[in-house]
Amino acid sequence: MDVEQRGAGLRLPRSRAGSSPQHLLATVLGEYLDSADAGLPSTAVIAILAQFGISESSARAALSRLVGRGLIVARGGGRAPVYHLTAEALAGHHAHMRRFFEFGSRPPRWTGDWVMATFSIPGPAKGCRHQVRRTLTGLRMVGLYDSVWIRPGSVVQPVREALDAVLRDVAGARWSVLTARFDDEAGPHGPAAAYDLPGLAAAYRDFVERYADLRVAAGESRVDPARALVARTSLMDAWRRFPDLDPDLPGHLLPQPWPRRDARQTFLEIHTALGSLAQARLIEVATAHWPDAGRWITHFQAPPDA
Repeated sequence: MDVEQRGAGLRLPRSRAGSSPQHLLATVLGEYLDSADAGLPSTAVIAILAQFGISESSARAALSRLVGRGLIVARGGGRAPVYHLTAEALAGHHAHMRRFFEFGSRPPRWTGDWVMATFSIPGPAKGCRHQVRRTLTGLRMVGLYDSVWIRPGSVVQPVREALDAVLRDVAGARWSVLTARFDDEAGPHGPAAAYDLPGLAAAYRDFVERYADLRVAAGESRVDPARALVARTSLMDAWRRFPDLDPDLPGHLLPQPWPRRDARQTFLEIHTALGSLAQARLIEVATAHWPDAGRWITHFQAPPDA
């Protein structure tokens, strides 16, 4: 079983605006630890999360929740357990990080195919309509019309199976899943109209503007380690939402100029420039509680092709 398969079933904390302590801790562990042999004392975790304004009680609660999710395991008895990343957590982090760095690096492979799902739910069962929409949203589909949902590509099986699971016991419900092509793909009533592309473009521009000063400071080596740790984590937390928000449509369906490239370059430049500084700060903070911190703490680096 390879690394990505081992991490496939892991329940990572959901990304959300304003990171929860457990989401923040998962981000930090994924960025700076790369071995299941590293034994992280709870006191070191508390000191690390304090750098982000997280209280001791919230840090302990975050540890408990990540144990429950299977990302970390507690070893050793007594009042000061030691925490280890699981092999599944490492596999999941690696797969997620590769996705974050590769996203937007090349144009999508485009065949013109769309997966289309249509459904009809009788009046007495209309209460399950919300569940259908939530299921289709989880499959990265969007509503073209009320009961017609689409996504780029030609892989229909996951959508067919999901709708069957939700609707097969609903009396009178009907649904179809197929691949389709649009005669006027780029027109005002074509598939791109189902997406809030102006809103997404604005989010990319806001990202670039938000980190513009940091981008300059990082490029000029004017960021100290304490700021680097917090800023680099904030940057990753902001960027990691885009692969879920952006449907990755081909250029002829996007408003021009499309700002994703500048946003991605902003992310890569800052993340790369601040890596060693953030690592140094993390070692400094953790060493008082974890003498071996310098041996285990590292930092994730963008792959060369990024």
